[in-house]
Amino acid sequence: MSATTAITNIASLVTNDPALGDGSPLGLIENATLIVEDGEVAWAGPAHRAPAADTAHDAGGRAALPGFVDSHSHLLFAGDRTAEFNARMSGRAYTAGGIRTTVRATREASDEALAATLAAHLREMLAQGTTTVETKSGYGLTVDDEARALRVAAAHTEEVTYLGAHIVAPEYAESDASAHDAGGADAYTALVAGEMLDACAPYARWVDVFCEEGAFGADQARAILTAGKAKGLIPRVHANQLSYGPGVQLAVELGAASADHCTHLTDADVDALAQGETVATLLPGCEFSTRAVYPDARRLLDAGATVALSTDCNPGSSFTSSVPFCIAIAVREMNMTPGEAVWSATAGGARALRRTDIGRLSPGARADLTLLDAPSHVHLAYRPGVPLVAQVWRRGVREV
Repeated sequence: MSATTAITNIASLVTNDPALGDGSPLGLIENATLIVEDGEVAWAGPAHRAPAADTAHDAGGRAALPGFVDSHSHLLFAGDRTAEFNARMSGRAYTAGGIRTTVRATREASDEALAATLAAHLREMLAQGTTTVETKSGYGLTVDDEARALRVAAAHTEEVTYLGAHIVAPEYAESDASAHDAGGADAYTALVAGEMLDACAPYARWVDVFCEEGAFGADQARAILTAGKAKGLIPRVHANQLSYGPGVQLAVELGAASADHCTHLTDADVDALAQGETVATLLPGCEFSTRAVYPDARRLLDAGATVALSTDCNPGSSFTSSVPFCIAIAVREMNMTPGEAVWSATAGGARALRRTDIGRLSPGARADLTLLDAPSHVHLAYRPGVPLVAQVWRRGVREV
């Protein structure tokens, strides 16, 4: 038999298993013990009922919860967009290129530089309690640059998304005016759904499209996502971020794992998300960083939709890697309870990645957990901005 480790003296344990603890979605257990074996949870329950273990680790009266699951990030990039952010926060117009600025810098960067930036942000995320990270391409927009970004990503995380359809590549849209020209966008769509997909599919699990006015329309997005599905990739969609549009409905129609952003929703959009399997992934860091309206999580939750919370970490619209920060915003600005926000940042993220082995701390789950310098998960929203993450365990090994 393998050696077992008991994590003892846990003030409150979030299991995300309603069959355990208090019967709520959080499956909360007070004064708990967690038994780890072979990188998985072997047992979870009240301390007075805990079986014997080979070794013990004293949690020191801290709260324990599953490692955060960040199911939406853009970490394959070079350069930054400080000037753009500063202008936006100063109320000045900024016309230096947005995503195209990052595309230019990313194309010029070496593989080693991209890998170093990615690894640095993954370490930053881990230190803040995130144990699973999805990340996307989308700043190369050529066959070679998209493929190399995904190749780099696949060496660092198991959740990799092909986002050749982030914007229309500059070569196909030489000016802002021509960016909306159907000819250029359609030609680029054909590349993304054809040669680029062929080069990128071996490194990715997911295919994504920014379905928005000024990016890709419903027909173009459908063509790319359908081609990706034919290659074995699972769809996810950047949907309804900037305006009302077809993204959410398209995501549900194609059985996408998630519709991400979901800021502007009709009643029909909410109903579709509530009745389908597509997760509504909300990204409050983006609204915070752009002073945009926040999505209404309460509306989605009350309708019965599954909600995930993620950072959208990227150099332009949400340059934060902190899930705790996003939890605090979601509670303050999006009408979520602290428990709902924590569930969405753990179990919700796992649902958005179609994973059952993470996002929970019940028997059979991967032993990915975060210990807080606080007695309850509520402190993540109660004490915003305070570095509460004390320890992070991944696959049963303490890494932070």
